[in-house]
Amino acid sequence: MAISAKNFFSKEQKEQIKHAIINAELDTSGEIKVHIENNCKEEVLDRAAYWFDKLKMQKTELRNGVLFYLAVKSKKFAIIGDAGINQAVPDNFWSEVKDMMAGQFKKGNFTEGLTEGISRTGKLLKKHFPYHSDDINELSNEISFGKD
Repeated sequence: MAISAKNFFSKEQKEQIKHAIINAELDTSGEIKVHIENNCKEEVLDRAAYWFDKLKMQKTELRNGVLFYLAVKSKKFAIIGDAGINQAVPDNFWSEVKDMMAGQFKKGNFTEGLTEGISRTGKLLKKHFPYHSDDINELSNEISFGKD
């Protein structure tokens, strides 16, 4: 079977990623989403921003959504945060997470890279967007997939 976005991760790996999102969101009111598609023919941050908008991630109350975007055949990825996050954190906020993920991806450790990136994001966001007992999960924790 040819590798595509929908079968890039096994069922068990998808569950690991979903649980990483759930666990990360226990530390923060931030909302984390993973979107995977096959190809990215444009600048990866532009494509991630497109999906951020299409997935309505800018609709969170505190504007604190985070998208982990992967284009598996194009071998590109990006992390993009909403306006509320970008106003509250330093410019290089995502550098450590992206560097760690890139290192894991180069070794073929895609599940580990993604789950660790999600976990670190939860810890980093906790400082700026702590979890509140009345916090509502505003975005699905399920991985979304592109149509190509």
